[in-house]
Amino acid sequence: MDLGDFEPGADDRPTDDEGDTGGEPSRDDEANRGSDAAAGGDRVEAGDGGAPRDDDSPEEVAFESYDASPAGRDRGLGAISVSQGLRVAEDGDETSLRAYVTTDNRDAVRLGKYLLVPYPDDELLFAKITALEYAQEFQTDDATEIHARRAMRRDWFEERDYKFVASLDPLAVLFEDGGGDERTLKRRMVDRVPKPGAVVTEATDPDQIKTGLKIPSAGIFLGHLSVGGEKVRTAAEPPTIDYRLHDDYGDGDPLVFRHTLVAGGTGSGKTHATKNVLRQLLDEERTYEMDDGRSARLAVVQFDPQDEYAQMHDDNPVMDAETKRRYEREGIVHGGHDDTVALVPKEDGVPYGGDNHRAEQLEFTIPFSMARDRPWLVAGSSLNENQYAALRQLLSRFFGEYGDGGTYAEFKTFLDDPALKEQLDESGRVHESTFDAVKRRVHGVPNDVFDQSARPITELDHQLVRPGGLTVIPTYHLSTSRAKELFVLAVSSMLIDDKLSNAPDSTRIKETPLLLGMDEAHNFLADADTVQARKVISKFTEAAKQGRKERLGLFLVTQDPQDVAESVFKQINTRLVLNLGDEDAIKSVNIPPALEDKVPYMEKGQAVVYSPDNSEPVELKGLPVCLTRHGD
Repeated sequence: MDLGDFEPGADDRPTDDEGDTGGEPSRDDEANRGSDAAAGGDRVEAGDGGAPRDDDSPEEVAFESYDASPAGRDRGLGAISVSQGLRVAEDGDETSLRAYVTTDNRDAVRLGKYLLVPYPDDELLFAKITALEYAQEFQTDDATEIHARRAMRRDWFEERDYKFVASLDPLAVLFEDGGGDERTLKRRMVDRVPKPGAVVTEATDPDQIKTGLKIPSAGIFLGHLSVGGEKVRTAAEPPTIDYRLHDDYGDGDPLVFRHTLVAGGTGSGKTHATKNVLRQLLDEERTYEMDDGRSARLAVVQFDPQDEYAQMHDDNPVMDAETKRRYEREGIVHGGHDDTVALVPKEDGVPYGGDNHRAEQLEFTIPFSMARDRPWLVAGSSLNENQYAALRQLLSRFFGEYGDGGTYAEFKTFLDDPALKEQLDESGRVHESTFDAVKRRVHGVPNDVFDQSARPITELDHQLVRPGGLTVIPTYHLSTSRAKELFVLAVSSMLIDDKLSNAPDSTRIKETPLLLGMDEAHNFLADADTVQARKVISKFTEAAKQGRKERLGLFLVTQDPQDVAESVFKQINTRLVLNLGDEDAIKSVNIPPALEDKVPYMEKGQAVVYSPDNSEPVELKGLPVCLTRHGD
């Protein structure tokens, strides 16, 4: 192609194959003839010193050819460049670490890929690609008509005309510690700069990647390490990198007792992911040490607003034999959990279906006696400080007269006594308007929740909490949101109180490691101004703060993390964040900005994990097949 291609009308000129151009000699022909004439009609051949040849001249001289291919073979993706600085600093914004990527490797390079840069003494810099860019190789202007028209007429790209540069974020220095069979790979903070021209290679060794990212070699399986939605592949078998959550006492308490949040929008796969994590926690080989030196299996109590978790009793019918073998090779526990019980809240006249699982079903009711220490259970709507104090006084007087067997119906009758109202008003203990306000709110509590024809939950502590057992409390069938709140908060407060008390009502609850799972946590743990809401939040905040030493973990699942009370949220160590479309929700989970930007674009099952006490923040890809039954 020459500049004549861009002359007006040049594209319309006929070619030689299309016929003559009218018999007129072209400018190129005239120029060629002029050149020949200037040379005296003789052709000059390369290698003859420019002298004209005649028929008697010797044969043409042939040049000797040489092999210009480079010796050896390329290794790695490229090399460290100093053209724009080479610097590592305590302040990450001042770090300048860039690598030139060779032409053959550019198509394989992606943002987030993990790389290794060697030091001369065999230590390794472990880094991540944070930016990719093309830069001009030569001082030219490609924003011209000629460059654009040429690009529009061809379907190839000359990589050698440009530099391809990757910006790196140094994460750790890897080094070997010990000698002989005791040698282990360790990491430390980045404290040295690599040499200019050091070869950059892709990290493909599982031990190096796990050490570089501080991922435990054993623990609770959450998913496979990924970059841009694609699993990280290694040269090992299996080729994937399993992400595990710290689960022993070697480096502090297990993270299950430091609390976990799973956040994701509708259809993001958060229930699927939660079931898979819970199934690992219920592994029969997994035990936790108690203060008295015993080791006990974890009990899980899961509140279930959509009637999905009792399905964990059953095997997943879509899991084939090959998938099972692959999970077994990776040490992933799968299959239904036999010790699963659906503890069903009893509301008068409201049946529970439970036909989508084969777990045992057992009904329970809330005895009104629980309100003696938990007055907020009968606060039908907001109460101010004076009204709440009046409610406590009325409950104390009621139970003093009726004993612990007093019922909700009897309490309403108790409040209907005009003599009581007059007496309290005249004594100055409860003003009559305050008395009326409390009475209205008590009557606003659902009638068919307390004291139903089922066993009280206070008598079912051994069924509620079982070492190695999963107890599911479904609330989907309940008639009102207030009824759902009452059951969830009554049971959860009973568990928290006994766990944190020095004189518990149930030694079974106190002496068993416990995980309290709550789906749609935003419905129960939202910040509010009402007295009873503050009481509930304070109870869960206390559980979050003291749970570690009492072997009590919270496992919160929500699509609105921004609504979870801050006092509870800030105690959560591990955050598994799936797709979220709401900007406020994404901001509220407090994950690093680089991962935050990925959240709205993640597909079902993709997640980012931010667990500072476990690893560097990373991206994961969950298992495509649920480990237990899930869905219809």
